[in-house]
Amino acid sequence: MKEYSTFQEIRQDINNKTLSVQERVLFHLSNIKKKKHLNAFLSVYETEALEKAAEIDKKIQNGTAGKLAGLIVGLKDVLCYKDHPLQAGSKILDGFISHFNATAVQRLLDEDAIIIGRQNCDEFAMGSSTENSAFGPTLNDIDNTRVPGGSSGGSAVAVMTDMCQVSLGSDTGGSVRQPAAFCGIIGLKPTYSRISRYGLVAYGSSFDCIGIFSKSVEDIALVLEVIAGQDDYDSTVSRSSVPSYSRELSQQAGKKYKIAYMRDTLENDALQPEIKNAISEKIDLLRSQGHTVESIDFPLNEYVLPTYYILATAEASSNLSRYDGVRYGYRSPETTDLQSLYKKTRSEGFGKDVQRRIILGTFVLSASYYDAYYNKAQKVRKLIRDKIKEVFRNFDFILMPTTPTTAFKLGEH
Repeated sequence: MKEYSTFQEIRQDINNKTLSVQERVLFHLSNIKKKKHLNAFLSVYETEALEKAAEIDKKIQNGTAGKLAGLIVGLKDVLCYKDHPLQAGSKILDGFISHFNATAVQRLLDEDAIIIGRQNCDEFAMGSSTENSAFGPTLNDIDNTRVPGGSSGGSAVAVMTDMCQVSLGSDTGGSVRQPAAFCGIIGLKPTYSRISRYGLVAYGSSFDCIGIFSKSVEDIALVLEVIAGQDDYDSTVSRSSVPSYSRELSQQAGKKYKIAYMRDTLENDALQPEIKNAISEKIDLLRSQGHTVESIDFPLNEYVLPTYYILATAEASSNLSRYDGVRYGYRSPETTDLQSLYKKTRSEGFGKDVQRRIILGTFVLSASYYDAYYNKAQKVRKLIRDKIKEVFRNFDFILMPTTPTTAFKLGEH
C-alpha cells in the first residue's frame, strides 16, 4: 500500500475513491499479524473493525461521515471501551469487561474513527519499559533486544510499525513522551485537564493525562481537537474552549519564538552524549531559523523526581485499594476468610513493581509520616509549578531532552 504521512492524505484518497476504509483496516491488520512477535496488541478487534469500515465507507459515499472517518486507532490497556476487555496490564483484572466508553474513546467513535485493538503496557501504567506487564514485555521494532519505553510501549510500537495510524496512551510521569522518543515517533502529553480522564484507569489522579501517538503533528492536532474539552463526567476537566489546533498549525508557520533550555539539564553527566549532541544541534538549527534560544537556570530540578514519586505513589496507594477480589477481576482460590481474601488476592494479582509503589505510597500517607513527606511534597510541587509559570512569562517554549538515554536493553534495569 502507498505510504501516507498524514491522515489528511488518507482521507483525500478515500474521497477520490482510490482507497477504501476497509483496505486501510486490512493493511493495519496485516501489519499486526506480521509483527505479532513484538507483543504490542493484547486484543485485536478484526471482525468488528472490518464491519465498522464497511459502514463508514457507505457513510463517506453518502456524505454523512464524521471528521475522523478512515482513522484507525489503538487503545492502551487503561482506557475503557464498552463490551471489550480492560486489564491495565495486570492479572488482578482478569476477565474484566468494560461497561462504558471513556469520554475520549466515545468522542473518537462519534467522529467515525475505528478502534482496532487493545495495546500492551506496564501494569497500571507504572513503569518505563513495558516489561512490567502480566502479558510479557513489548519489544522495540528497531532492535528487538531493546525496550520500547513505557508505560505506553505497546501504543508507541503499534504506531511505529503501522499497526494503526494513531494510538491513545496515558502519561503520568513520562509514559507517552518517553516511549515516543524510544520509538522515533511523536507523542503528546497535553496540559493536565485538557482531555477528560473519565474512563481512564487511575494511577496518580492529579498527574494522569490521556496522550496521543502518531507519526505526524497534524494527526495529533486533529485528534486533540476532537477528544479535548469539557465533560460532565470529570470535575477536573478544563472549561476553556478547545481551539482548532489543526488550523492553528498553519497559522503559526513562519512565526519567531523565544525558547528556553535548562543549562544544568544539558550539562548533566547523566545525559548520554548522543542526546546532548542532538539537543545542541536542535538549538543551533532553531537559532539559524531566527528563533531566540537562551539558557536558563532551574534550581528546583533536583526536587522534581522525589516530589513526583512521593505524590504519585501516595495517589496510587489510594486508587489501587479498590482492586480487592471482591467485586470483579482476579480472586485468589486459596482464601479462608475476608482478610486472607484481600491479602492473597492482592499479593498474587499485583506484580512486584506495583506492590512496591503501593507500599511506598501507604508509607508516605501513614499518620507518622503524612506531614513529613506528603504535605511537604505538595508544597514543593507548588514551588516547582510557580517557577515553571514564571519561565513561561518570558518564553514561549522550554526545550528539553525527553530521556537521558536512548532505548536500553531488555532486563538491563
